[in-house]
Amino acid sequence: MKKAPKTIDEYIAGYPANVQTLMQKIRATIRKAAPAAEETISYGIPAFRLNGSALVYFAGYKEHIGLYPIPSDVEELEDALAPYASGKATVRFPIDAPLPYGLITKIVKYLAKRNTEKAATKAKKKR
Repeated sequence: MKKAPKTIDEYIAGYPANVQTLMQKIRATIRKAAPAAEETISYGIPAFRLNGSALVYFAGYKEHIGLYPIPSDVEELEDALAPYASGKATVRFPIDAPLPYGLITKIVKYLAKRNTEKAATKAKKKR
């Protein structure tokens, strides 16, 4: 049984060099789109937290890199997400094709905005 990674670096190090490069670029894209988010490992995969709750996860597989959760309520992203959609709230980016970093940025910025709005609403309710 493989030891569970404690950091995103440990997680990424378990993949072939070409996949490591892709995952590092996805990681950098997420960090740039949500600079206040904190890196962590959750459910055994790389995750980012913002305002105390999960923002986005990514994971490597044999033929793709998955990104979760994907908002299903954003009309302007529907067409762009269609080629990668693979189930509820999940997209799969094939490792043998150029990754859509611009799309990843849009997804993360949307999730960060939604996360921040939810955190503000919670804070108001506590007052």
